[in-house]
Amino acid sequence: MPLAQPRNLPKLARPPRLQPGDTVALIAPASPPLSASVITDAAALFRRAGFRVEIGSSARKRAGFLAGNDNDRLRDLNAALRSRTVGAIVCLRGGYGTTRLLAKADFAALKRHPKIIVGCSDITALLCGALLDGGVHALHGPMPQSLVRADSPRYTHQRLFDALTAGPLATGSILAGAGQAASSVEPLRRGRASGQLVGGNLAMLCALIGTPFMPSLKGKIVCLEEIGEAPYRLDRCLTHLASIGALDGVSGFALGQLIGCEYKGDESKGKQSSRDVIVERLARFGKPLVIGLPFGHGPLNATLPLGARATLDGSRGDLIIETRAVR
Repeated sequence: MPLAQPRNLPKLARPPRLQPGDTVALIAPASPPLSASVITDAAALFRRAGFRVEIGSSARKRAGFLAGNDNDRLRDLNAALRSRTVGAIVCLRGGYGTTRLLAKADFAALKRHPKIIVGCSDITALLCGALLDGGVHALHGPMPQSLVRADSPRYTHQRLFDALTAGPLATGSILAGAGQAASSVEPLRRGRASGQLVGGNLAMLCALIGTPFMPSLKGKIVCLEEIGEAPYRLDRCLTHLASIGALDGVSGFALGQLIGCEYKGDESKGKQSSRDVIVERLARFGKPLVIGLPFGHGPLNATLPLGARATLDGSRGDLIIETRAVR
């Protein structure tokens, strides 16, 4: 099979906002939650918010690093995609395994019955499938694995539920309410650019290259985040994207958190930091570039409506969401 080229986004539908009494499907299309209590606590969290909850049968299974075998996880995913009553699909955890399901995921059903899909990390692949083949906006946002932690910030919860319900923080600056986290934001190349928001986990985007699930980044505000990748691995991913022309024509680069992506102690001597890599690999495109925005694998994780219009302010160091992902 020949390598697929990056695809332009179709005209995207906005799924209905969640309202009290709507159903949320909790599924695990990749790795299982780290403990059974995550599932119980997640169900309680969404019920307290006024929603009904359905839990995928594979969420409590384990097949090595996967939440059940591919058939188990695909069955849960497609059941949720095909459901006429499910209003939102919330992925319990990332980890690994989503790409194994994409070819058989029923995105045509998502197009017939638009619904919200939420996740990040490995779930980036599912979000790209929802955009390209489901034709709907998707939410790059926190998952229950982190939401149910006792120290999960109010900011992260409020951003998610506002995005789900079209609340007041569904649009506007993602720094609003972030408190001291705003101080970690650093504009690396000034300017202002607008476009559709696309992206997610850097390694996952690289894994989609050559598949039918890689979106074109041309004209887009590209959001990127990562965890546990040494600076040279960040360099490898960004160099790969640049070498195939995937970064040509990007309108702006919004970098979130790079958690655990630094060399430590003596290992760091004479080596680039993650910031060094970002500057070297991305500033040369001459587009607005901001790092340290509050999204990704850290506790402060803003919900980003992929496919929606956003503006990256490279002078002030801000990402402004201009349109909602839901109606």
